[in-house]
Amino acid sequence: MMTALATVKGVQSDSGEYHIQLSCEQKTSCSSCASKKSCGTGLVSNVVKSKALLWHLTTKKSVQAGQVVEIGFPEKSLLQSAALVYIVPLLMMMLGTAIGQHWVAPLLGTGEGALIVCAFIFMALGIYLAKFLSPQLEKRSQQEVVLLRVLGEPIV
Repeated sequence: MMTALATVKGVQSDSGEYHIQLSCEQKTSCSSCASKKSCGTGLVSNVVKSKALLWHLTTKKSVQAGQVVEIGFPEKSLLQSAALVYIVPLLMMMLGTAIGQHWVAPLLGTGEGALIVCAFIFMALGIYLAKFLSPQLEKRSQQEVVLLRVLGEPIV
């Protein structure tokens, strides 16, 4: 199980159960690196703003808004997301290359140009497919988040 720290943004009590809204700011490791000013990745991370991730969770543990909590979620969710985002476009590009080589290029009587165009078209379809499927996967992974422990008191 992977863990992360999150801040409780809101709590609603309902007959012994607490419905919690959690927020976790996603940061790159560049923020603590000494050479971030001379590194290409560090320069890009300064331009791209950090992203806040939101989760909703139901638990029997009493929490207050502002507390820091540790949450856990299965590695399976992370691996599925990575496979979807990286592998699906790559496989689609390879499929487009094969189709371009065996059908499109001989049909049109062209060389590598048709092959490259087919590869890019199929890669774009793979990216679109990943964008279409990722919200469903993200929604499912949000339901798998569990509260492991309450760490800190609210910051006043």
